[in-house]
Amino acid sequence: MLEVTDVGSSMQRFGWVDYVTFIGMLGISLIVGLYFGIWKKSETAQDYLVASRSMGVIPIAMSLLASSVSGISLLGIPTEVYVYGIQYIYILGGYLISALLMSFIFLPVFQDLQLTSTYEYHERRFSKTVRLFGSLLFTIKMLSWLPLVIYVPALAFNQVTGINVHLITPTVCAFCIFYTSLGGLKGVVWTDVIQLVLMFGALMLVMVKGTLHAGGFETVFKRNWNSDRLEGPNFDLDPLARHTIWALVIGGAFMTVQTTGVNQNMIQRYLSLPSLKHSKRALWAFFVGITLLMGFCSYCGLLIYATYDKCDPLTTKLAKKRDQLLPLLVMEILGDFPGIPGIFVAGIFSAALSSLSTGLNAMAAIVLEDFYKPFFGNQLTEKKSFYIMKSTVICTGIVCIGLVFVVEKLGTVLQLSMSIGSIGNGPSLGVSAMGILLPWVNSKGALCGGIASLIFMCWYCLTTQSLIASGDLVFEEKPVSTEGCHYFFSPVIIQTNNITHTDEQLMIYRLSYLYYCMIGTLVAMLVGVIVSVLTKPTDPRDIDPKLLAPFIRRLITPRKFSNQPYDGITYAFGSPANGTEKQKKDITDVEMKG
Repeated sequence: MLEVTDVGSSMQRFGWVDYVTFIGMLGISLIVGLYFGIWKKSETAQDYLVASRSMGVIPIAMSLLASSVSGISLLGIPTEVYVYGIQYIYILGGYLISALLMSFIFLPVFQDLQLTSTYEYHERRFSKTVRLFGSLLFTIKMLSWLPLVIYVPALAFNQVTGINVHLITPTVCAFCIFYTSLGGLKGVVWTDVIQLVLMFGALMLVMVKGTLHAGGFETVFKRNWNSDRLEGPNFDLDPLARHTIWALVIGGAFMTVQTTGVNQNMIQRYLSLPSLKHSKRALWAFFVGITLLMGFCSYCGLLIYATYDKCDPLTTKLAKKRDQLLPLLVMEILGDFPGIPGIFVAGIFSAALSSLSTGLNAMAAIVLEDFYKPFFGNQLTEKKSFYIMKSTVICTGIVCIGLVFVVEKLGTVLQLSMSIGSIGNGPSLGVSAMGILLPWVNSKGALCGGIASLIFMCWYCLTTQSLIASGDLVFEEKPVSTEGCHYFFSPVIIQTNNITHTDEQLMIYRLSYLYYCMIGTLVAMLVGVIVSVLTKPTDPRDIDPKLLAPFIRRLITPRKFSNQPYDGITYAFGSPANGTEKQKKDITDVEMKG
């Protein structure tokens, strides 16, 4: 009888055709970077960062989708469905709410202001200190998220080839760093378009062949239905339940507003479009795309269970890590077709590279616009700007490769990415929401709220994740079986169907991870309002209306007179009643502008 190691080795059939296919994908990305870095070279920093605001809706929508869906989603969602069931798909309700919020609240503000950096808004609304704090939050988010983005496709490559993860990551990332530093936003966007097509193609190939291999759609449906993986929304009101419709829709809305909307990665793309109308079209095209892609990924999770319903590869250690389940399925059903596994792994890497290039490009914008220009802008030439941006891309990429050694020890990537990401996402969304929705919050309130939220989220998220990684905090899983295995394996005790840890000291850490970003946001806003009230709140009439959400602008009653008491404005020529006609006209003009 075969050993599990023999079965695993026999499935690592990545042949020379697969390697050619895979390297060809990297070559396409490299050519695009060279094209926009040499023949269509960016002439200015604005061209490099936002493509001179001249991009088209379709490529930007595709780039938004490719950037947000990284390999974390392509491997993480199928794993989530296999282990915990289909509940996660209902987060699409949160995506719908976030699309509405972006369309009517956030996008009008950022598009009207024509910003390059999201955090430039923080300076206009609050102060330079708040801007720097927002940029710091984004840097924290990128340095915690990008290593995951790099690590996930390396897992897939390791499963199909056996090559060590730490040999794969620096090699492939070098390509991404190279074409991102050369091509700027245009290079990133058009590479994203190519990679998204490859990503969809790889998923559809797995779906069709996997369904046939399992015995048809009816068999896939029946096996998952019998194991309770196919289920309706969970309406349980318990906030400690891992997935409920409330956590997915409400908590998911907060998370997706930040990650797919008010995030430098995404805003930079929206602002590369010429108008608000174009940005909204790209937003809704993105929503349609994310719905399709999440549906595809969820179905792949159902296929994994339908294929391994009698022999769980996690129990037998045929898959060494949970996020290697989809690559394992690919080699099971497509390993005998030369070049096809190469296309699939290329699709996974495409998703990862698009997210990585987006993050690196956004970091270049942040370092230039928020960390350098505010202090040394008067000494800045176009040549120096390009040097700073490209150096940022290279240095950030190197740091993220090093951090892969840390993230590989922290658990499944889907929940991990959302949990760790909330450390920066919650405070960041809180500061942005205070600026756009709460006109009486002042700069002290915004800064104190953001800092308080950051400290709280660091403590909560890192403690929770360490408990999960150590096994002290576990969640209920769907049933699996090994009764049909055709190979010998050493039994491994895996905690399945366990109820989450009941130790009362750990109850606080059982809260659904989907609420993390919401909690961080609300903590920031609550502290911000309290500090603002204690330190003299801002008069809403003193704020530029462009800095506020459209419906908030309409709620603010303008002053009857421009020099009404306590507005901080003094006119040398006296009051309107005693002034000359020209003076009265000047005051009227000021009032109209305000």
